[in-house]
Amino acid sequence: MSSPEQLQHDGIKLFEQHDYEAAARAFQDARDAFMQDDNHDMAAEMSVNIGLVHRALGESQQALEMMQEALRHFQSQDDKLRTAQVLGNLGGVYMALNDKEHAELSYRQASNLFKEIGEDTLYSETLMALGAMQFRDGKVMAGAATYGVALENRDDLTAPQRIIKMLSNVINRLSGTPTA
Repeated sequence: MSSPEQLQHDGIKLFEQHDYEAAARAFQDARDAFMQDDNHDMAAEMSVNIGLVHRALGESQQALEMMQEALRHFQSQDDKLRTAQVLGNLGGVYMALNDKEHAELSYRQASNLFKEIGEDTLYSETLMALGAMQFRDGKVMAGAATYGVALENRDDLTAPQRIIKMLSNVINRLSGTPTA
């Protein structure tokens, strides 16, 4: 019989291979095993993973339910890192559901928590997702400002990100918004 950790590892591998149904089974087995071991934190993480599988399969409502369950657990444990991670994932689920208001709220809550606990890279990545969402929604100025903040403290910018940062700074100067 496989350990919960091995089942989790198997699920991740299957997910990366895009074998989503098999990944969901492995994550569910891991979740059950973690629950049996009274490891509720890891069981909640498996709920998030199952939610990610549902999202990949286009089953956004099921993804939402699994992730909200995990979010409640991590909030009750005052686990800010995992809460922020789930909120970031929920942003993507809300986008898939075309619920832009909740997507933006989730991304903002996640980014605020990441900043609070000093997770600068995750803070930046979350703001990049929010900025990209704002751009797609036609909120060019807000997207530029958000994306600009996201790129402020990153040293590992790709060529397109450097261009976006430069354009974001130009847009912000034109609109009177301070830049970094």
